[in-house]
Amino acid sequence: MVERDVPTKLVQLGRWFEPLAGVVVAYSGGTDSTLVAAAAARALGDRALAVTAVSPSLPPGELAEARRVAGVIGVRHRAVRTRETEDDAYLANGLDRCYHCKSELYGVLGRVAEDAGTSVVVSGANLDDLGDYRPGLRAAKEHGIRHPLVEVGFTKAEVREAARVLRIPTWDKPASACLSSRIAFGVRISVEELSKVGRAERLLKDLGFAQCRVRVHGDVARVEVEPADLPRLARPGIRGQVVDGLKALGYRYVTLDLEGFRSGSMNPEPPP
Repeated sequence: MVERDVPTKLVQLGRWFEPLAGVVVAYSGGTDSTLVAAAAARALGDRALAVTAVSPSLPPGELAEARRVAGVIGVRHRAVRTRETEDDAYLANGLDRCYHCKSELYGVLGRVAEDAGTSVVVSGANLDDLGDYRPGLRAAKEHGIRHPLVEVGFTKAEVREAARVLRIPTWDKPASACLSSRIAFGVRISVEELSKVGRAERLLKDLGFAQCRVRVHGDVARVEVEPADLPRLARPGIRGQVVDGLKALGYRYVTLDLEGFRSGSMNPEPPP
């Protein structure tokens, strides 16, 4: 349920930025970080900088889309290289994988902020994220990252409504995530596997499945799409393109998950 005071929270979000001399926004191009970047640009103008991390774990097409949207919302944008895929602790793919990824990201962004003459780096985390499995929030705390959406009190639904109010073109963009989240914890990550997953999901998106995941279980590719899209994906013509495309990438078996898409389906089960 969306609270009725979204306009009030938008005003509060703008005021959150006003006292700052400058800010660096960890900007993936998703709805959350785009709202933060838009609010920062409105309050600070050129003193706001949106930064997108580029690495093999970034899904194909996301950087170009982030650049496009940054232009629409009027925020300065920069892409930087992160090297989590050179960190053995990240590649080991333990339950703390996201911690190592975010530690690398926030370390890089801290240096960008220092070069820009500011010490403030912000993320797009919202209140709903606090209840999910997010080891990256520990890394954020260690690096002094601020979360304006949390501090103002935005839920995910309110973020989307606020983005719609501001006419941000990606207000209804499906949630995305690091490609490593498609690989089961404990299975070592490789750049080659990340590339395969990215190309597999690009194939699905090009066929019109905006919200999709290709989860990897050895030589099995488990495809998740929205439940409403299951009948279309099962049509012989579409199914054949998906099977042929994913097998060409090297997967031996291609399966359709009848539960449909759910965020974090590879996350560990909560304790009873």
